[in-house]
Amino acid sequence: MASATHLFPIRHDAIPSLLQKYGIVPTTQRIEIAATLLCERQHLSADQVLKRLTEHGVSVSKATVYNTLGLFAERSLVRQVIVDPAKVFYDSNTEPHHHVYNVDDGTLIDIDTANMCLEQIPYPPRGTFVETVDIVIRIRNTV
Repeated sequence: MASATHLFPIRHDAIPSLLQKYGIVPTTQRIEIAATLLCERQHLSADQVLKRLTEHGVSVSKATVYNTLGLFAERSLVRQVIVDPAKVFYDSNTEPHHHVYNVDDGTLIDIDTANMCLEQIPYPPRGTFVETVDIVIRIRNTV
């Protein structure tokens, strides 16, 4: 499996080999979806990816975008961030970090793990181990 760290921005011509490193067949549509998401450190929903692709004249179905993003997350090319059951973001930054989610405007912002203190977390059930810790702090705008 490839390293989870990417250098941004990722050049379009480097995407096919990047996908192959993650065991993903680089089809034309997957390359375009990856180019849209991996052009910078960002958090996009599947609908936002689809909208950007459409705006750039790329023809791709909604199902293909959702399935491809799911595959990218499964292979650790991107991180899937579930902020609530109806809102999922795909994060191009796969380095360890946490998030602040603004419920009012739908923005998701990275928090560097160095700025957080997690001295003690509960022990996992017997026969399991902690794979990762994902923290999403939900905020609202003041009135």
